[in-house]
Amino acid sequence: MVRHLSLPSFSRRKLLVTASIAASAALFLSATAPLPVQAADRPHDGGDITFLIDSLGDTWIPNNSAISSFQGHIWGHVTDKLVYVDAEGKVSPWIAETWEQNDTATEFTLHLKSGVTFSDGEPLDANAVVANLNIWYAGRRNEGINPIGLFPKTYDRAEAVDAKTVKVFFKKPTLGFIPTLGYHGSILISPKTIAQPASVQADLSKTVGSGPYVVESWKEGDHVTLVKRKDYNWGPAAVGHTGPAYLDSITYKLVSEPSLRVASVQSGQADVAYNASPQELKSLKEEGFTVATPRYLGFVNGWAVNTKLAPYDDVKVRQALQAAINRQEIIDTVYTPDWKLATSFIQSNVPGATDHSDLLAYNPDKAEKLLDEAGWVKGANGVRVKDGKPLEITLHSNPYLATSKSVDELIAQQLGKVGWKVNIRAYDVVTFGEKVKFGGSAVPVYEVTRSFIDAGTVASILTNANNGENWFALDERDSVLNELRDKIAGAGSIEERKPLLDKLQQYVLEQGYFIPRTQIVQRIYVQSPKLKGEVYNGIAYASYYTAYLSDLSE
Repeated sequence: MVRHLSLPSFSRRKLLVTASIAASAALFLSATAPLPVQAADRPHDGGDITFLIDSLGDTWIPNNSAISSFQGHIWGHVTDKLVYVDAEGKVSPWIAETWEQNDTATEFTLHLKSGVTFSDGEPLDANAVVANLNIWYAGRRNEGINPIGLFPKTYDRAEAVDAKTVKVFFKKPTLGFIPTLGYHGSILISPKTIAQPASVQADLSKTVGSGPYVVESWKEGDHVTLVKRKDYNWGPAAVGHTGPAYLDSITYKLVSEPSLRVASVQSGQADVAYNASPQELKSLKEEGFTVATPRYLGFVNGWAVNTKLAPYDDVKVRQALQAAINRQEIIDTVYTPDWKLATSFIQSNVPGATDHSDLLAYNPDKAEKLLDEAGWVKGANGVRVKDGKPLEITLHSNPYLATSKSVDELIAQQLGKVGWKVNIRAYDVVTFGEKVKFGGSAVPVYEVTRSFIDAGTVASILTNANNGENWFALDERDSVLNELRDKIAGAGSIEERKPLLDKLQQYVLEQGYFIPRTQIVQRIYVQSPKLKGEVYNGIAYASYYTAYLSDLSE
C-alpha cells in the first residue's frame, strides 16, 4: 500500500518549507564556513537522499510524462531501457544484451537478458518488449495516451520469436532505431500497466517498472519517494555496476524557489538542488559543493522560425535575424564558461554534428544590409517599417529553461539595435503548452529545448514527413530540405548518412529556419560533497543508481 507522506515524516532530514525558515537559513548560512570536500572512498550501501526540484508536471501517464524535463528523473530510477546511451552518444547493452540488423536497416533482432523482472515479479521478456514498442509507436490517442514523439514513425511491427528474442520490422530504413531505445521516453513498463486505462496509469503508485527503485510514496505537488529493489541485478555494465543500488531511498521534493533549494543543500537539509541560477555556480564550487552542467544529446537552445508568418516568410529577414544575435554576449552575460557557443542547430556532442560557426557569426552590419534589401526602413524611433507595419517579433520564453527570459531580454536589446520591435511573453509550463506551438498563428519563433539520441531522427522532426512536427511550417514547400530528409531517412549506413547530415545542418542555418542561441545546459545540479558516484547519461539526467554517501554519521 502506498503511503502519502507529509514532509516532516522524512526519516533523515527535514526540509525548509516556509519563508520564515528560509530567512533563518539565510542568516545561518552567512556564518557557516565552506564545507570541506570529503576524501574519496568506495561505494557502500545505505543512506537516504533528498533531491529538490521545481516541478513534476501534471500527469504520470508514462508515455506522456517520461519525456518531461522534470518527471524523467523519477522514471530513470523506476524503469530500465533496452540500451544505455552515454553523454557522448555511445550505445551499449542494457536489457538488450546484443542485437543485429539487416543490410537495409529495416529489420532488427534484439536478444534480451535472462532473469529480468518487473517489480511485481512478472518477467521482462520478449512479449513485454513487444507491448512497449507498440505503445511507444502508437499510444492510444483516444484515451489520452500519446505516442513517444521521437520513436521512429517508420515502425511496422514487432514479434516475439521466443522469450528472449524480439524481431522488429520497419517500413523504411531506420538507422536510428537502436540509439533511440536509449531515449528517455523509451522506458520499459509492465504490460499489465500498459493495458490499464489512462486514469489508472496516471496513478504513479500503480505503475510497475523494472528499475532499481520502486515508488514508496507520492503526493501530487509535494514529493515522490523511491526505495531500492534489493533483488535488482541487471544494471547497464557501462556505469560500472549491475547489482542493487547503494542508496536506500531517494526523495524528490518540490520546492519552487531556486534560492531556497540551494540554501537547503548548503545547510545540509537536502542533498541535491536542481536548476540553480548559473550566476551562483562559481561561488558554490568555491564552497566545495559539486556542480554539474551536463549537455544532453539534442538540439541547441534556439528558435524554430514560422515561415508562414510574415515577415518571416522572407529569407532575408530570417538571415538578418541569424546575423543580429551576439551569442558570445549571451554566454558572457547570462551564463558562465560552462556553457558553449552553438556551432550548429544540434549540440556538438551529438554523433554527426558538424561545425558551421561561420554561419552564426555576429554581424549587425550584415543584418542591417539584409533588412534594407528586404525593404524595411528605419523610422525615427529606430524601429524598421514596411508597408506601414513595424518589424516586430514576439518571444515566448520557455518555462522549461530557467534562464530563457533573461536570454530573451538580452536578445531584445540586440535586435533593437538593427530595427526590431521585440515583445516578450512568459507563461508557466501548463499555459505555455496550451498557447505556444510550432507554427502557431501568433508564434513567429518557437523556442526549442529538445533532446534526441540519434541525429537521423532530426530531418523527419523538422518536416511533416511520417507525421513529423513540421517545425518551420514549410509543409512540402522546400524541395531541397525534403530531398535531404528523404536521403537521410533512406541511408543504409552511418558513413552514407554523415555527409547528408552535414548538408542538412548547413542548409537549415543558411535559410534561417533555425536560429541557435547557445548549446543547451537544461539541467543544472548542485549537490552535497558527501554524495558521490552519480552518473549523467546522454539526456543529461543524473542517475543515483550508482551513487553513495561518503559520510553516514548524520
